[in-house]
Amino acid sequence: MKTTSEPMPEQTEATKAKGKVKIPRQPMPEQDPRRRRTNFEEVPRGYSEETARLEASRCIQCKKPGCVEGCPVNIHIPAFIKLIAEGRMIEALLKLKEQTALPAVCGRVCPQESQCEARCILGKKGEPVAIGRLERFAADYARKHGGVPDPVKATPTGKRVAVVGAGPAGITVAGELARWGHEVVMFEALHLAGGVLMYGIPQFRLPKEIVQFEVNNLKRLGVIIHTDYVIGKSETIGQLMEEGFDAVFIATGAGLPVFLGIPGENAIGVFSANEFLTRANLMRAIDFPRFATSPIRPRRAVTVGGGNVAMDSARTALRLGAESTIVYRRSKAEMPARAEEVHHAEEEGVAFHLLTNPVRIITDAHKQVTGVECLRMELGEPDASGRRRPVAVKGSEFVVPADTVIVAIGNQANPLVPQTAPEINTSKWGTIITDPVTMMTSKPGVFAGGDIVSGAATVISAMGQGKIAALAMHRYLMGGEPPQS
Repeated sequence: MKTTSEPMPEQTEATKAKGKVKIPRQPMPEQDPRRRRTNFEEVPRGYSEETARLEASRCIQCKKPGCVEGCPVNIHIPAFIKLIAEGRMIEALLKLKEQTALPAVCGRVCPQESQCEARCILGKKGEPVAIGRLERFAADYARKHGGVPDPVKATPTGKRVAVVGAGPAGITVAGELARWGHEVVMFEALHLAGGVLMYGIPQFRLPKEIVQFEVNNLKRLGVIIHTDYVIGKSETIGQLMEEGFDAVFIATGAGLPVFLGIPGENAIGVFSANEFLTRANLMRAIDFPRFATSPIRPRRAVTVGGGNVAMDSARTALRLGAESTIVYRRSKAEMPARAEEVHHAEEEGVAFHLLTNPVRIITDAHKQVTGVECLRMELGEPDASGRRRPVAVKGSEFVVPADTVIVAIGNQANPLVPQTAPEINTSKWGTIITDPVTMMTSKPGVFAGGDIVSGAATVISAMGQGKIAALAMHRYLMGGEPPQS
């Protein structure tokens, strides 16, 4: 009897996913909480090569990958993960670099659980592929093994671009335009480039040497970086254009702190999270007296807020020797901080007063903080944010002892550049208004992106706006598409 072998039907994504779910998501090794609460070393230790390849093997290589759609810079996620699974680590980094300037940073601080990983098909019946951890692995592997190739630049165009602010959006724009052959000059107000990556995110979450490695990559591309240079004071945007810059990108961020507006807030020992973290991270007050920045040595620290900045502040205070407490007016379920950051804070011993709202800072005769008077709250109807609105419980006042209060309830747009450039339109919140398609402002040739446009947001969203702006700026300068790298 003649028999014929019929081809096996092609596996569906659901079938492939069923098999992949059997491989558990690989945990990342971490410092023991009892040890890490006394140091500023990075908490997650990263994947080994073997673990990374096993985790990468979980990806089913979807034909229509939702993870890519969930990424603000549209990294081709299945492609770089496939390269890791095959052991082609340097190629994985090069694939990442096609879309992102900061893979080592984004792999550490981006909220993958609400972006790319939230769209992973494996997450429907199990745990999604650890995309962020794999991104971090590829970048770290290449850096440690000397596999980061020299950047390739296009032929010089003769065009000059000024980038104001050296944070995530500014770094993205500078890198893209330099690769495309434009002369790029960056102006940074602080003494080191990196923006919020340097001053806002602690060493135990984002080592500063990683940020400076990426800054040095910009220099390798020929980008000139002027630090301690405050545009809006040293020069205005208009003066930059008069000096021969063909286009300007504004990326000055959201560095204006928001305070509580309660009695006693001007007391000695009350800090904005910006000041507290900047002194610890960028100015290295944690290393006093090796660094001359005056240290903050809290014994009892209360941090007000429930976002990532609040977690960073409370965990930093803990490492400086304080009994560290977070006061947040809603419940844990409403906290905007990443679940991982809340978990790490709890593990390390940060105390949480939830459904609690500060109403007064208590001081002694010398105006030094001695405590925070708070009210218990309960959740009412949802407000404009969609979260249930906290309502005070009458007669529930109590005091949390403190000698240091850190206010981490948000930031507004940095007002310095808009104040000195009245021709650039701003919103009622002080953010710069741009064309969402090109990121150009009301002043021709001047573009903007990142937190100065969106308000305080994520690193990856700032980078996404930077990529949009860079392409639009190239078209503005030259017409047509940029060269392929």
